[in-house]
Amino acid sequence: MRVTSKIISDSVKFNLANVTNEMYKANEVVSTAKRINSLSDDPVGLFQVLNIKSSLSNIEQLDRNITLGKSWLTASESALNQVEALISDTSALCVQMASATTGAAGRASGAEIVQNTLEEMVSLANTEANGRYVFSGFETDVMPFTLGGDNSVTYNGDNNTFTLKIDRNNTIAIGSDGEAVFRPSGAGASDDIFNTLNDLKTALTNNNVSNIQDAMTKLDAHFDQISGKISDIGSKVIRMEIREKIFQDMNLTKTDRLSKIEDADIAEAIIDLKAKELAYQTALSSAARVLNMSLVDYL
Repeated sequence: MRVTSKIISDSVKFNLANVTNEMYKANEVVSTAKRINSLSDDPVGLFQVLNIKSSLSNIEQLDRNITLGKSWLTASESALNQVEALISDTSALCVQMASATTGAAGRASGAEIVQNTLEEMVSLANTEANGRYVFSGFETDVMPFTLGGDNSVTYNGDNNTFTLKIDRNNTIAIGSDGEAVFRPSGAGASDDIFNTLNDLKTALTNNNVSNIQDAMTKLDAHFDQISGKISDIGSKVIRMEIREKIFQDMNLTKTDRLSKIEDADIAEAIIDLKAKELAYQTALSSAARVLNMSLVDYL
């Protein structure tokens, strides 16, 4: 085959383009510190990288859910611990107020204490976490309880629970139905904490020892009721902490695997780049000589 100047020129340009492309790729590996920067670099490896990154993204979202969930549960637990303390203090007050040594004036003073306790109880029932109410069911932007001028307490939330996803197949309730916590059988029932406090205030105001003693019995039941809720929250926190540890381990494992697939050996990449640069300079010098040749060079 007769080799013409055009063939030589095209061949030189083609080889120079290849060397340039190889140098560009080597430079990209060094500048990004990544072995895989495009599909052509490693199709199988890129598929694995995308899967791992998707998995890491899911883990990060679930970890955020757990962080949010723990803050809600912590707020709920703190509020209920204070509610439990209020019930305990009120029970102790009842013992004092039911004593024969306490007169009408003393019980009237006790009525004021119970009024303050009722207001504090409603405030605790309206506890917020991250700007949302934890005892309003799914209606987390609605203040769950309002206290009327006659001491009646109205529930404004719903009877659902606010849940978060903590793994692929499981959710956990972090927000509570306020009625289920503070009056499971509804307003005015025997397990209505607010109603018990209001009745106790009335009994103290009226100097009614029998009704004070009835309130003592109900307060004991309320204490057990709230203690059960606190224990339930504690078990949920433990469960979420276990999931959190699992996700931390998974994140480390997958991040390490991603690095092994995707990251470049920088020292090796720099050596490769230098070799490609040398090849490029050599090819460029050769091309300059070949492409500048003309018939005049042979005369």
